[in-house]
Amino acid sequence: MGQVKYQRVLLKLSGEALAGGASFGIDPPTLLLIARQIQRIRELQVDVAAVIGGGNIWRGVEASRQGMDRATADYAGMLATVINALALQDALESIGVVTRTQSAIAIQAVAEPYIRRRAIRHLEKGRVVLFAAGTGNPYMTTDTAAALRAVEIGAEVLLMAKNRVDGVYSEDPARNPAATKFTHLDYIEALNLRLAVMDSTALSLCMENRLPIIVFNLKDASNVERILLGESIGTLVA
Repeated sequence: MGQVKYQRVLLKLSGEALAGGASFGIDPPTLLLIARQIQRIRELQVDVAAVIGGGNIWRGVEASRQGMDRATADYAGMLATVINALALQDALESIGVVTRTQSAIAIQAVAEPYIRRRAIRHLEKGRVVLFAAGTGNPYMTTDTAAALRAVEIGAEVLLMAKNRVDGVYSEDPARNPAATKFTHLDYIEALNLRLAVMDSTALSLCMENRLPIIVFNLKDASNVERILLGESIGTLVA
């Protein structure tokens, strides 16, 4: 066992990752697989927080395109992320991982309000913290929430978990098998090339705060541990 490279990380999970092979909802075996990967991070004595999307339940942008008020659609999406966070919290606690969910919108019956100092204290006590409801503001993605929370809690790296690709490519590899995979990118390159790393607001926030981003494939259960032990996995944006 080598020495871990990072002491505190933020894991960004898409809502689609929780759906497994389905196009909608939450797949219990996939949820447990993700929970066990987070458990392994804690076993390495690394502080871990996570931000979860809600695309497996609701997509605010698509709803707004069909005529729904954008702000209302985005708030509905925030509620979807709370559902996902509660599901992941339950999966983590079922395997003995102490977890706290904090929501950026008031929903005290099921989650703590987001309070930065309380979140950091939970991490210091060895608890996993799940950040739900994005930033609490419409027109902001959960990518932006992930970048913001990572900076706020002093995370040393933002781990962008993908469920269909193993890094950042020049094009969609599902459409073009000849697409080039990048092992390392500069923030400016990622912005200028308009690569599908994360939205530009989130990427700019990471760049301003010199927060490295690692994009990797979540389906390989060993990837998270290998990243923490310093192996070059996926694509590093730094």
